[in-house]
Amino acid sequence: MEGVLDHTLRDLLTRMPGIDICVTEFIRVTTQLLPRSVFYRLAPELEQGSHTPSGVPVLVQLLGNDPAAMGENAVRAAELGAKGIDLNFGCPAKTVNKSRGGAILLKDPEEVYSITRGVRDALPDEVPLSAKMRLGFYDKSLALENAQAIEEAGAIRVTVHARTKLEGYKPPAHWEWIARIREAVSIPVVANGEIWTVEDLHRCREISGCEDVMIGRGMIANPFLAQAIAQPDKDLGPEATWPTVMQLVQEYHQQVSMRLERRHINGRTKQWLKMMQRHFPQAQAVFDAVRTEREPERMTQLLSELSAFNVNR
Repeated sequence: MEGVLDHTLRDLLTRMPGIDICVTEFIRVTTQLLPRSVFYRLAPELEQGSHTPSGVPVLVQLLGNDPAAMGENAVRAAELGAKGIDLNFGCPAKTVNKSRGGAILLKDPEEVYSITRGVRDALPDEVPLSAKMRLGFYDKSLALENAQAIEEAGAIRVTVHARTKLEGYKPPAHWEWIARIREAVSIPVVANGEIWTVEDLHRCREISGCEDVMIGRGMIANPFLAQAIAQPDKDLGPEATWPTVMQLVQEYHQQVSMRLERRHINGRTKQWLKMMQRHFPQAQAVFDAVRTEREPERMTQLLSELSAFNVNR
């Protein structure tokens, strides 16, 4: 999730139990070997043994269409300590697809195979390779072929977002297609898409047949979702309440303030607040209170004041 699930948010979210592994924002690869600074900027966990501060392993995700360049950059990531490489065949963004990256590659299973094979051949045997895909670009006619191409090229796992590029993020997610993919390949399949609650997870598992799931937007909307899934019999208690969320938001804003250009700082914090409105009604009031604020320092003050008053209207 480019520009959203950055390393700061990975740090905050993995402090709660329930997350077994993380994947970075995608790193764009064209035809050149990227400098180490790019990897450290987007995956600073590489300097911590490829783990978040709380100890959760982090995979480096690459996006591109040149098998040789993708392989070369995968090797660099591995040399820097990546616990594994993940390939992006799912991004639906128009700018990405226009440059032949992400979901547009699903139009051609042979190209999906070529890219995956190029990375697998370049990597040392001990570095695991996985991939994420959607069900297709315009339709689902090549879903099984693309998953099989990923397996045949040497990936050990495939994560499937249960919608096409054309379907974007519109409900529903077609988990039944993940079940079909599971029958078509022998490698583990991870289900993804439209998992917002514990109940969604149970339905996804039942329909897809997958035990493992990847959660993106659902975790951003509710930072305690993975914990609720992992500890179903535990009352999460006061640590899963809005005051705790406000503490996380304030820390997030502080950390983002130290590394982004001023003009981008408040936008990141507002973006997270907006996404949390789905689960926490209080987020709407906080978002409305800071929506027009442009100065990071004033934003910090407002968040502190709103936290002290425990906004819940």
